[in-house]
Amino acid sequence: MRILRTPDDRFTDLPGFPYEPRYAEVGDGLRMAYVEAGPTGGEPVVLLHGEPSWSFLYRHVMAELAAAGLRAIAPDLIGFGRSDKPADLADHTYARHVEWTRALLLDALGLSGMTVVGQDWGGLIGLRLAAEHPERVARIVAANTGLPTGDIPMPEVWHRFRNAVLKAPVLDVGRLVQAGCGSELPKEVRAAYDAPFPDESYKAGPRAMPGLVPIAPDDPAAPANRAAWQVLTTLDRPFLVAFSDGDPITGGMAPILRKSLRGTAGLRHPVIKGAGHFLQEDAGPELGRQIALFVTST
Repeated sequence: MRILRTPDDRFTDLPGFPYEPRYAEVGDGLRMAYVEAGPTGGEPVVLLHGEPSWSFLYRHVMAELAAAGLRAIAPDLIGFGRSDKPADLADHTYARHVEWTRALLLDALGLSGMTVVGQDWGGLIGLRLAAEHPERVARIVAANTGLPTGDIPMPEVWHRFRNAVLKAPVLDVGRLVQAGCGSELPKEVRAAYDAPFPDESYKAGPRAMPGLVPIAPDDPAAPANRAAWQVLTTLDRPFLVAFSDGDPITGGMAPILRKSLRGTAGLRHPVIKGAGHFLQEDAGPELGRQIALFVTST
């Protein structure tokens, strides 16, 4: 595996993101990065980002969780942020990303009693981890995400996104994040999303991820996701569905999750107003408050 590592000087002067990076080895010769906020003795809340962002996406959420006395932990998925970047598309598989993230959270950090928050690919990975290791999980939050098995067609807008990412000669990561927001991002924020990728050779992760989403029943990841669904439908962990009101890609998953999963019963599931796919950018403080309320009240 050919591994690239983004130079540290790419991450200077990040707006509103003062957190010092920490690192752990997660196998396959890879170093995975994460940041923390809040008291080390607080209940752990793991914030998993998606495609093509990194932990910077959760900066406003982290501040709210820390203020509530919670320990916010935001990893960078392998291939993203400050984490190492396998340079070939074939190095990225759904199973590997689940395993790399598991190795960080369960082996390196030894977390238990954690609340798993997932958005976009962070949900595809986080929901699998919660289903496969429920003994380590206290609660789950799904925010603009799902757990596809290939049995239900993806929306056309997603197929357009997938094709654009795979075929673009130059992948403009900052522009992709902006396209998923309802608000206009300042230029320094867009630059922060570009920071992990000095050139096209670093972008195998963002290019690969759309092609790893199960879109057919015989997809290699489909059986594991179906098994995870079976666990999640009966799991007695509190499960919050906190979607925005303006996500054309995953919006249809919110009612399915609320109806299908045992852990959603009896909870008030917020709809984050005026936010797009990247609701952490459009309404990060509100999302952070909703997560903190969920954790402290359950």
